[in-house]
Amino acid sequence: MSSVSALFSRKRLLRPGLAFGIISTVLLAGAAAGASAQFGAPATTKVNDPAALKPPPGARVAIVEFEDLECPDCAHANPLLMEASEKYKIPWVRHDFPLPFHAWSFQAAVNARFFDTKNKKLGDDYRNFIFASQPQIETLGDLAKFTQQFAEAHKVAMPFAVDPMGKLAGLVKADYALGQRVGIEHTPTIWVVTDGSHGTPFVEVVDRTKLFQLLDAALAATR
Repeated sequence: MSSVSALFSRKRLLRPGLAFGIISTVLLAGAAAGASAQFGAPATTKVNDPAALKPPPGARVAIVEFEDLECPDCAHANPLLMEASEKYKIPWVRHDFPLPFHAWSFQAAVNARFFDTKNKKLGDDYRNFIFASQPQIETLGDLAKFTQQFAEAHKVAMPFAVDPMGKLAGLVKADYALGQRVGIEHTPTIWVVTDGSHGTPFVEVVDRTKLFQLLDAALAATR
């Protein structure tokens, strides 16, 4: 799990009281992560703005994730989320939340947005490819090599500048700002969300071994 607070540990600029608060938050979140999650159980993330925690129009249930393409725990969770989305035939809403201390995650998110412009499936295939290749990517140069490899395999010509006007970067930054409004503190942060017609509108997936159980409960509650 990659945490926003890890950035501050590198800078040593915290006031003692603030440092204690952040450390306490991280410790509490770590302890909660081992607990069994049940549909309707309190979330570990304090949600300040729940506007993003709902399914796309027409869907009763969805998975909402805030992810960082350089985050090892996001890569670990990715196959499970792929399996869940395919098994239950539900939307998987993926938001960019590239952490500032990761060297190449922001550029990877911009690259994914470039492939989104070709079609959304291609963009998600790129995200999945980068997660699978993550152990071999350490630098922006490595990322460029794997991105070119993906593009060639899918017969996509990579332009000299992927985002010359900064429009795609703006979309990534908007997602990051959305995550800040929600109250994201770590990646991945994953919710099972419903249309709110019955039961709890959203619940954080704290114990991923319970993901299918949460989805079963959400689908039953909104049936």
